[in-house]
Formats: sequence, structure tokens, C-alpha cells
Amino acid sequence: MSGADSADILAAYDAVRSDKEDTNWLLLSYASNSSSNVALTATGTGGLTELATKFDPSQAQYAYVRVEYANDSESTRTKFVFIVWIGEGTAVMRKARVSVQAGDVKRVLHHHSISVDARDPADVDEATIVQRLRKAGGADYNGGRG
Repeated sequence: MSGADSADILAAYDAVRSDKEDTNWLLLSYASNSSSNVALTATGTGGLTELATKFDPSQAQYAYVRVEYANDSESTRTKFVFIVWIGEGTAVMRKARVSVQAGDVKRVLHHHSISVDARDPADVDEATIVQRLRKAGGADYNGGRG
């Protein structure tokens, strides 16, 4: 296993999912360059904007984030996004293993509407993510507008 089922990761996952907590994202990184186990690197309350600043361009990392957006003038939706980050400086062997290891992490952080493969902070732009969530969610009362 990837270590994604450790107590601190599960507690952070529960915090992100909770309506009573301010925490809205978590970030997992590999414990070391040679390890296949992940560890909780950070959590935060600043959403996708804050999370995008935490990705390391030399690493593969995993993130889980709560995204809230207005569905119409009367309501908001809460959705969850799983992100697989592979920075441009990630070692070749790590990149090759991520496709298999991401499945282990995804099995633990399993409640999400979409999964995003990111290589650049622009890949986790909030407007783009919300647009994808709207498409994945079915009804769009804004006619496709962000």
C-alpha cells in the first residue's frame, strides 16, 4: 500500500470533507525519493488558489480539494477534486510509477467528482476546474458560463 491510509492522512481527508471544518485541501508527497509511500505534506484553507502554490516542480504529489461554486443565484454546490501532480523536474522512474501508485492513493481519497492530471499550476486554475465540475455534474443553470 502507499501509506495513504495513515491516521494523519485520513484525518486530513475527513477535515476537507467536513462541512464543519475550514480545511479545504490536503497535499501528499512521497516520503523520500526512493519511497513508494506518501505522507501528508500540508493542508490549508485557501482553496485551489493556495494549493496551486504548494506543488513542487521536482516531485510527483497528490492533492484533494473541496471546491464550492455558485450553481445559480440561489444555491451553491460543493464538489471534491483529486489531483495528480507531476512536476516537470520529477525523476523519470517516479513518473513511470505514478500511474500505478496513484490508484492506491485514489482508493483512499475516493469521494471525488473529477480527477485532474496537472503538470503546471495553470492546470489547477479554479475557473477551469469549476467548468469541468459543471460538465461532470449534469445540470448547468448558467448556460456553461463560469
